[in-house]
Amino acid sequence: MLPAAQAPLYEIKANLFKALAHPARIRILELLAAAPDTAAPVSYLLAETGLEASHLSQHLATLRRHKVVTSVRTANAVTYRLAHPKIAELLSIARTFLLDNLADSNEQLRLARELPAAHLPGPAL
Repeated sequence: MLPAAQAPLYEIKANLFKALAHPARIRILELLAAAPDTAAPVSYLLAETGLEASHLSQHLATLRRHKVVTSVRTANAVTYRLAHPKIAELLSIARTFLLDNLADSNEQLRLARELPAAHLPGPAL
């Protein structure tokens, strides 16, 4: 059981990972991290993700609710940016982790292909 004083801290961390727990939200965050001035209008996010406007809106609301992105409205345009520069670093670390795991899988697949073929008993074809 967590000490009562620490429980809210772990809940905040868990909420961060909940915000990251969808492929579309990861894509949105990667787009924001790569944006030229680290901010992007909704129209850009719509074009790049291919999401319907309502779905993009829901994902952005989740990211805002968990304080992962911030938004600024200017007239009719809304621009989004990462709430903290370390989020881009977190995405980079996640990508490195993914690539390392894929490299391990490819190495195991390569080794498996080098195993001698099994000769199963049965009728000759």
